[in-house]
Amino acid sequence: MNLTCLYPKTETMWFDRDYYLNEHIPLVRKRLTPLGLNKIDIEEGLAGGVPGTPPAYIIVAKLSFDSLEILQNALGTHGPELISDIANFTDVQPVMQLGISI
Repeated sequence: MNLTCLYPKTETMWFDRDYYLNEHIPLVRKRLTPLGLNKIDIEEGLAGGVPGTPPAYIIVAKLSFDSLEILQNALGTHGPELISDIANFTDVQPVMQLGISI
């Protein structure tokens, strides 16, 4: 089970990449790994599908868990803290999606 967090790229947004990578992601790992987080994959958007266009998302992060129940327990325990930390590195609201790898 995966939780994908997509941070939309806009013309007026700010995103502190250093804080995200050096503070937020370590906090996510610290809080969620003991509760079943297996892996985090992070992708930084560089461009859109058409040459010269901006990416749709500045960052896409996929958090992997063994099951929906484990994911829900982890987020139920630490979700509010992790979500409140978003304001420390961006002013955009992430789009979140649950899914499975196929």
